Amino acid sequence: MQVTKITDDQPIPVVAIKRFTKEEIQREYDYFLAQKILESLLEEGLITRGEFDQITVLNRRTFSPHLAEIMP
Repeated sequence: MQVTKITDDQPIPVVAIKRFTKEEIQREYDYFLAQKILESLLEEGLITRGEFDQITVLNRRTFSPHLAEIMP
């Protein structure tokens, strides 16, 4: 068995770490809670899927969460 070492002389890119402020963390949390309540309303049949989607858009505008892109 032959083992070949693969090397790359290119430096590994450094990614800047984003530090969240207390206000940004609070907005993330508020958005999360608002969405949880919204999901409960949808599950209980108190709102339609269309209303859920419209309110989600409003929540994203209101809370401006940074992590919304990775949230379902």
